[in-house]
Amino acid sequence: MLKKFKHILWFKQINSNDGTLVGGKNASLGEMVRFLSKKGINIPDGFALTAKAYWYFLKENKIDNKLKEIFEKFNPKSLKSLRKTGKEARDLILKAEFPKDLAKKIIKSYKKLCKKYREENVSVAVRSSATAEDLATASFAGQMETYLNVRGQDELLQAVKKCMASLFTDRSISYREEKGFEHLKIALSVGVQKMVRSDLGASGVMFTLDTESGFENVVLINSIWGVGEMIVKGKITPDEFYVFKPTRAIIVKNLGRKTKKYIYAKKGGLKEAKVKEGDQLRFSLTDKDILTLADWACRIKEHYGKHQDIEWAKDGKTGDLFIVQSRPETIHAPGEAKVYKEYEIKAKKKPILSGIAVGDKIGVGPVRVIPNVSKIDQFKEGEVLVTKMTDPDWVPVMRQASAIITDEGGKTCHASIVARELGIPAIVGTGSATKILKTGEMVTVDCTRGRHGRIYEGKVSFRIKEYDLKKIPKLKTKIMINIGAPEIAFKASFLPVEGVGLAREEFIIAEKIRVHPLALYNFNSLKNKKLKKKIEKMTVEHKDKKEYFVRELAEGIAQIAAAFYPKEVIVRFSDFKTNEYKNLVGGELFEKEESNPMLGFRGASRYLSEDFQPAFKMECQAIKRVREALGLENVSVMVPFCRTVKEGEKVKKLISKFGLKDIRIYVMAEAPSNVILADEFLKIFDGMSIGSNDLTQLTLGLDRDNGSIAYIGDETNEAVKRSISKVIKVCKAKKKYCGICGQGPSDIPEFAKFLQKEGIESMSLNPDTVIKTILNLSKK
Repeated sequence: MLKKFKHILWFKQINSNDGTLVGGKNASLGEMVRFLSKKGINIPDGFALTAKAYWYFLKENKIDNKLKEIFEKFNPKSLKSLRKTGKEARDLILKAEFPKDLAKKIIKSYKKLCKKYREENVSVAVRSSATAEDLATASFAGQMETYLNVRGQDELLQAVKKCMASLFTDRSISYREEKGFEHLKIALSVGVQKMVRSDLGASGVMFTLDTESGFENVVLINSIWGVGEMIVKGKITPDEFYVFKPTRAIIVKNLGRKTKKYIYAKKGGLKEAKVKEGDQLRFSLTDKDILTLADWACRIKEHYGKHQDIEWAKDGKTGDLFIVQSRPETIHAPGEAKVYKEYEIKAKKKPILSGIAVGDKIGVGPVRVIPNVSKIDQFKEGEVLVTKMTDPDWVPVMRQASAIITDEGGKTCHASIVARELGIPAIVGTGSATKILKTGEMVTVDCTRGRHGRIYEGKVSFRIKEYDLKKIPKLKTKIMINIGAPEIAFKASFLPVEGVGLAREEFIIAEKIRVHPLALYNFNSLKNKKLKKKIEKMTVEHKDKKEYFVRELAEGIAQIAAAFYPKEVIVRFSDFKTNEYKNLVGGELFEKEESNPMLGFRGASRYLSEDFQPAFKMECQAIKRVREALGLENVSVMVPFCRTVKEGEKVKKLISKFGLKDIRIYVMAEAPSNVILADEFLKIFDGMSIGSNDLTQLTLGLDRDNGSIAYIGDETNEAVKRSISKVIKVCKAKKKYCGICGQGPSDIPEFAKFLQKEGIESMSLNPDTVIKTILNLSKK
């Protein structure tokens, strides 16, 4: 018998071409069961009620004609009409009875599933799958209902009926209206799938690219304890993992805020439970699990030929992992971005609130705090929606918002998914937006600075620049990028650059680690109990505090290195001044007072100091881990503020002693001694990178931290230019690398022209000046 005439099909009878018969969700499950199960990917079995069953249900109950009458009166511009239409349509289905033969077929299939898994009244997930669902440009994520931990024949029939009715939820109607689908030509297939005991284990979602930037070389995995609905509902912040595809290495592990989870309720369905304190402080997946899931994600993407949004679950009884759903990723999938947008915000004041940024845009508008979905009628178009969390019922007003802010949630919660698809800036997981922000106050929502979203009071001016990347000319001079914040690296990788000329460790240490390295190294012997408690709280996931420093630094560097792989990424060892190191937690114990830190204990002299050497060793260990354990051999290193040739020789030996071998080592040319003795320095190092900021201050004898004489610090000064010319000539004569990573070429167009004329090998620029500098240098 042909499939199209059947009311029920098992997953193994379905493939991806059956979307019009069983909807995208069930068609994908069938495709995976048929073709990917053989390749070692676990997918729980089940069956689907087809579109034929749905139309049969409507016809036997004479609902089809009544639905036509209801929708003839529907006014899509009226929220009141939307609610009235949805309720009437749902009531028709919920009050109808199953045709006896259809009910018999459903029960027979359920019994067969119970027999397969040797379990009476096996627990199943009952999922809606619309026949227009999961297209490459429309995800329908969360538009229809799913019912979990359904057990027994009567409960199953009721859940199936509820799924059919959910085709007419307010959000589903609104979504179809926006996407241009005809309401009464779409059918609802219902998938019945064996539940994985993730209530005793873990679950989550993963994407075969970075969801914010579209960077394709990573798999992003979000994970929580218990059943995965908690992620979508945004009630907690999940653990976050990035796996770098080319080397199959975990490059980022961020611990979430997993205080709650969903577990099975005795009478079916789910209930909320507290997560034990010990479990809150550990990752919900092992490294082996993370790598297995990433491998499966890559295989699924390869099978479908397009990026995927995948749901997974880990059975707490057996420890086995399962894929429970896969759909096309709808934001970046349609094609590679040809236009690069730069947002320039002029915010001098501090943000009043921060959270996890979704997207890379800026939104401005008056705040509307809405405590729950029953109050969404109060919302006006153009306002900033502020609420604790969203679910699919919020969608009709979310699309009218200039920005969205929530207390809870992570990158894959419902608010994030919808905001991303709608192209609306959102900041989730703020913790206290509903308490701090007041209805009516004007705010600016800034999502342009990587993972950390910022909310400013008032209207902050900004501008948007757009560039067609295909029209950006190529230069003979290599253009590289300066970068400090790992979270902007994926987006910055789309810029037309040849790698990273300066990756600063300082940002990672100050923002990610936040504790003085020697306070971590000497943690066990610290006598200040208050300080020790503070550090313990900040580093709670690590008993070994040295490991905390090494891992966090390695992850930050790895994220930058992965973004530009296989292009070279030059990581400069830490170049904090004494006053900056002192500002880190515990820094006052290890830093002395200096009258002029700019000219003091920094760079190479620090690394050679017996007191600081343990900290430098940890830096070397972090880079060794990035290169060897994570496979990112595109990382080179650079020594800053190396005053003498003897210092250079000693530092190079120390780098080797601490395990970094067969690696390119550059030196900053930023003191007159580096210029005068360039020949000698190049006998030790593989090249020089000109630090024009320090070279200018030391050539002109000024303190660049002194505002009253800052005007003298000009890179175009003839003395500075002659020094730079000499460095370039010596490097070229020695056939060694010569670049510049100072601020000059980013800020002064004529200085960039001078460097080009002198034949410098590379210029490393700030991200926001890359394109305009290329355009300037391309002019004759």
